[in-house]
Amino acid sequence: MAQEDVFKKIVSHCKEYGFVFPSSEIYDGLAAVYDYGQNGVELKNNIKEYWWKSMVLLHSNIVGIDASIFMHPTVWKASGHVDAFNDPLIDNRDSKKRYRADVLIEDQIAKYDEKIQKEVAKASKKFGEAFDEVKFRETNPRVLEHQQKRDALHARYTQAMQGPDLEGLKQIILDEGIADPISGTKNWTDVRQFNLMFSTEVGSTADGASRIYLRPETAQGIFVNYLNVQKTGRMKLPFGIAQIGKAFRNEIVARQFVFRMREFEQMEMQFFCKPGTEMEWFEYWKQHRMAWHKALGMGNDNYRFHDHEKLAHYANAATDIEFNMPFGFKEVEGIHSRTNYDLSQHEKFSGRQIKYFDPDTNESYTPFDVETSIGVDRMFLSVMCHSYTEEDLGNGSSRVVLRLPEALAPVKCAVLPLVNKDGLPEKAQEIADQLKFHFNTHIEVKDSIGKRYRRQDAIGTPFCVTVDGDTLKDNRVTLRSRDTMEQERVDVSSLRSIIEDRVSITSLLKKLQ
Repeated sequence: MAQEDVFKKIVSHCKEYGFVFPSSEIYDGLAAVYDYGQNGVELKNNIKEYWWKSMVLLHSNIVGIDASIFMHPTVWKASGHVDAFNDPLIDNRDSKKRYRADVLIEDQIAKYDEKIQKEVAKASKKFGEAFDEVKFRETNPRVLEHQQKRDALHARYTQAMQGPDLEGLKQIILDEGIADPISGTKNWTDVRQFNLMFSTEVGSTADGASRIYLRPETAQGIFVNYLNVQKTGRMKLPFGIAQIGKAFRNEIVARQFVFRMREFEQMEMQFFCKPGTEMEWFEYWKQHRMAWHKALGMGNDNYRFHDHEKLAHYANAATDIEFNMPFGFKEVEGIHSRTNYDLSQHEKFSGRQIKYFDPDTNESYTPFDVETSIGVDRMFLSVMCHSYTEEDLGNGSSRVVLRLPEALAPVKCAVLPLVNKDGLPEKAQEIADQLKFHFNTHIEVKDSIGKRYRRQDAIGTPFCVTVDGDTLKDNRVTLRSRDTMEQERVDVSSLRSIIEDRVSITSLLKKLQ
């Protein structure tokens, strides 16, 4: 099945089983805005809990805050967002659609990569175990031709983005013959810059109102509170400040479901350190954050680092952690060494001294900062994409199962009375009432036991507990595993100990120690 078709099925599954709904759907929705349903919000909250505890619970020198979405407008002048937070956009005159010029070019680069991979895949199938991929890539004429074109395009693109050179970006699009995916034409406008911040007004009257912005990132709330946290918490370098919160960007080319939205949620941590030690901490956080992802057990090969060739004006090092989505490897988290740019800028614009007095050296200096920033929604999507499985069970039967990491699953255990009579629902409720204080436990009585199993598989419930007639006699139930579908008889009194360690966030955190 084509990856595009798989992704469509995942999007459909998210709506059908209460994970994600189009926002304001009864009014035909709002583009690039989504609501999380009853199962989606549980999965999302579990992701946030895993991240938060991995930061503030496992690190004695990291604390959290919750800064406001509204901030003084000068914050965004100091941060550079007012003047430089832009995307290069281009319009197709025939379809009347607007696109990000950089994304069009990156997609073209990806097409060369796909052509190379197809040649490699064909040769691998033809030659079997005798296939030498390295030698094939170095000698095959078609691969070398595609690679040469790909490298030349990549070099031009990298150079054009340095300015950015808007005329250069358009010329690349024309030279590569990139067509509008809707109209199929190459009738492009010039490339223009477009600021991504949403603005609004604060004040009782139009004349007396002040223009402010919805924050495009959560990081600035941490920077402007650096002194408050450092002094009240008596924090010594190095230390970090973590935050989870909403951010807003007026994305013109919002696409790929919840991957790129106008309203999204970030989990960010700013780690302040002594100048000269930032690269050491940059490497530490690269490895620590990758370990956090890999602890979920979603396949180490599905992750990779992508180092930035074009650095932001505030950074001296940057890398992305990318996950293999159905539409290719895409960024889910960024790790950036932001130097002392942000604190220095806020010191300059506010007129306040934002320095750290080092008691060990008796000197004051502006700390350097290493940032880890992960999109909650992108993380949610990567988990859903990896977990969605269509499984052939033989004998003409199949099932759709979400193989979610057990600690992230919305429902950890479903208690199912075999029939809806003979005292079984009451016994099932009794068991559910015992377990619900320890992990999210649901009870379900409608439909046949087979249909209920399938429904729980589809929302990713790791364990089902079936209550039958014998349970009333021996206080034993059937415990079913989502992934293996194996069943075993266990005593009701042992259910908590069997399930709890498997489904707790603690089980993930222990892997990081």
